[in-house]
Amino acid sequence: MGRVAAYLLLTLGVIGVISPSAGAQSSGRNGIVVVQVKGLLDVPNVSLLRETIKQVNEDERTLLLIQLDSRGAIEDVTPVVRAMSRSSVPIVTWIGPSGAEATGGAAFVAEAGAKVFISSSSTFGPHLPARLDEGVAGYLPPLARLLERELSADAAVRSGRVDGQRPTIGETIVRLDGKTIETAAGEIELNTARVIGEGRDRRRQPNQEVSFVTLDAGGQVQHALISPSVAYFFLVIGLSLIVFEFFAASVGFAALVGAFMVLGGLYGASHLPVRWWAVGLLVLSAFGFAVDAQVGRLGFWSGVGGLTLLVGSFLLVSGTGLSPPWWTIVIVAGLAILMYVMAIPAFIRARFSTPTVGREAMVGEMGVAEVAVAPNGVVVVRDARWRARTNRATPIEAGDPVRVIAVEGLVLEVEPETGGARDYRERGRRKKKDSGTKEAG
Repeated sequence: MGRVAAYLLLTLGVIGVISPSAGAQSSGRNGIVVVQVKGLLDVPNVSLLRETIKQVNEDERTLLLIQLDSRGAIEDVTPVVRAMSRSSVPIVTWIGPSGAEATGGAAFVAEAGAKVFISSSSTFGPHLPARLDEGVAGYLPPLARLLERELSADAAVRSGRVDGQRPTIGETIVRLDGKTIETAAGEIELNTARVIGEGRDRRRQPNQEVSFVTLDAGGQVQHALISPSVAYFFLVIGLSLIVFEFFAASVGFAALVGAFMVLGGLYGASHLPVRWWAVGLLVLSAFGFAVDAQVGRLGFWSGVGGLTLLVGSFLLVSGTGLSPPWWTIVIVAGLAILMYVMAIPAFIRARFSTPTVGREAMVGEMGVAEVAVAPNGVVVVRDARWRARTNRATPIEAGDPVRVIAVEGLVLEVEPETGGARDYRERGRRKKKDSGTKEAG
């Protein structure tokens, strides 16, 4: 029953069925509020609208003007429409500035105003899908005047969907002067303009204070994070920064930034119709690239990383038109791959080797474990840091002396100064060496 009641309230708000009282009251001059709503109708924007409507009614303002530029909703707009239909303060919607749009749930909010105006080059409709994250019209009842296609500003005026074109907020306000607006408290005659100047300089301007309301700093951050493109960017680049810091053998600035980006991306994803298995693919891609970065070459895991990155990127967000643009995916995925394939290996080479050292000649050299090698760690040999590994049976503590017994790519195999257990790799090398000696003989 509650869902049906919400549908009915939304329908009444959209088609403007409000019972007027007899006679029009004067609006007075208590100030005009303009609430600016841009982007998806998400949690921050819906909260902004509801709080502003509540506040203007408490302050008994002259007029609330909603400046709207939104391609749809990912949050239920029924509470907003209900609040608009119950408002004692006149509410007017202006779709602007030029080039703005009001589609889906935003179109329902626009038509819930007592009057609707649109700027040139802007578009209105269609109404459905009302929620982009659902992709269907299931939560709205059929409306007698449901708009199924997009209308230009001129077409919207001709069809009667909007009450006229207005180029600016100021023009919208002054041309409302003397108009009668229906509200929940009855009809109100607006008093919004005065005439100044004489002759050719004669013009009208608002006759009272006009204040603007937008999202506060916290709301703007939330709104930005809920953007599909931003959430995707933060997830992919944040993971790559964490992998980068992992090979730096410390927890520093890159890891901190990466962690905050991943958390921000997850927050945005939690408000979007995200396929969580696709998020898992993005994590798997970071792991795949990290495996091959560890051995210092491209291989099977790099292919896995590249494939899962692309699949996870293109299938991350479901819904209607919410996926990041293809060019955004290409740029972000390309940056991540460049970091994994070029930046991280270059950093590893710079940190763990030096061109003045002959690596093969290092077998037998002594050094010191900078980070415990159990079985992987970091050692210092000839004043250069190297990634190192040892047999699991003979872990080496930080500060202990080590001896180099082999070099594989950019990784040193080491053992304690007193010698260590031999593992399958060393036995394999010895068998290969013995076999080669026999063949030579």
